[in-house]
Amino acid sequence: MSVLSDLLILLSGLICGAIVFQTSIIAPSVFKTLDADNASPFLRAIFPKLFVMIAFLSAIGLTIAFMQDNLKLTLIFMISAWLMLLCYFIVPATNRARDSGNQKRFSQLHTLSVVSTISVLLINLFWIFF
Repeated sequence: MSVLSDLLILLSGLICGAIVFQTSIIAPSVFKTLDADNASPFLRAIFPKLFVMIAFLSAIGLTIAFMQDNLKLTLIFMISAWLMLLCYFIVPATNRARDSGNQKRFSQLHTLSVVSTISVLLINLFWIFF
């Protein structure tokens, strides 16, 4: 296995670790320790950073996979980057829906964000086995 292949595995591990850490430790801790008035601004600040970080790591993986002429990994990292950018760009609309009390729209956008993030987690977790 080459150094670049090892780097792709490391990038996927960082992506998975960031998602698991954010969703299993940071977000639940915030909800347990802060009231809604304080939790919301914190989460609104931290989640976009998570999406950008994962998109950046995915872009690095995409570049390496493309240089290695590995179509499967190129697609995996392209999908990861695209989905995280999607999550990033829907954050303002999600926040507006929440602030205006449009629960249906908020739920749709939040669900899209959650499903996208879980998809990124799963493809980065399991590509190595295929």
